[in-house]
Amino acid sequence: MSDAEIEDLVGDADPQFAHVLSCVFAIRDHESRTYLVLLDHPGSTVVELATVLDRDRSNVNRSLSTLREKGLIERRRRLLDSGGYVYQYTAIPVPEAKSKLHAALDEWVTGVHDAIDRFDPNGGS
Repeated sequence: MSDAEIEDLVGDADPQFAHVLSCVFAIRDHESRTYLVLLDHPGSTVVELATVLDRDRSNVNRSLSTLREKGLIERRRRLLDSGGYVYQYTAIPVPEAKSKLHAALDEWVTGVHDAIDRFDPNGGS
């Protein structure tokens, strides 16, 4: 998480899930929105998502790549009757995403506690 994201999140007394998702995983709001849309549209293709999100396919592809890197979505290849294949995307279940959020946040908090413990006003960090 960046300093601005932390400040934004900490300053919000009642953050929305999508905002927490964006801040903790350092993703953009449109990527969080893509995750949330996939919850309602499991097995969607890039073309289908681009239509629902009203975004360009290349932008949707980039969002999907980021979400896959963060472990928030899964991709499955489906063979087409006409030949070839298409990728279908599904969001991980919300309880699993919450677990990942808690783990990432706990790791960050541990790092902050360590930084506090290491602080030395006489010349240390």
